[in-house]
Amino acid sequence: QVQLVESGGGLVQAGGSLRLSCAASVRTFSSYVMGWFRQAPGKEREFVAVVSWRGGSTYYADSVKGRFTISRDNAKKTVYLQMNSLKPEDTAVYYCAANAAGISGDSSGYDYWGQGTQVTVSS
Repeated sequence: QVQLVESGGGLVQAGGSLRLSCAASVRTFSSYVMGWFRQAPGKEREFVAVVSWRGGSTYYADSVKGRFTISRDNAKKTVYLQMNSLKPEDTAVYYCAANAAGISGDSSGYDYWGQGTQVTVSS
């Protein structure tokens, strides 16, 4: 069983930055690929970024490429999402998720989810 707790969301002006954290309660954090997803009101959940087991590989949605950075610290059992140059369209609830099978941008492939943290970007 994996428990995930996100933090770091909030209200920020367009052009600003936030760093989200996701702390995992699990014995072998490095056994899981970690992803970030987001869901805006009235929209489906969408892929944001994913990082491989040891952090050597990362992938991003085109909408955030060059602005967001995903990273992980396996010693702290935490994954991060650094968000820069935020735009109003980044407003959403952000979720971290864990997947033991492999790198994927498909939310259906993730077994464990956090409760989400709200990010609101004002124009």
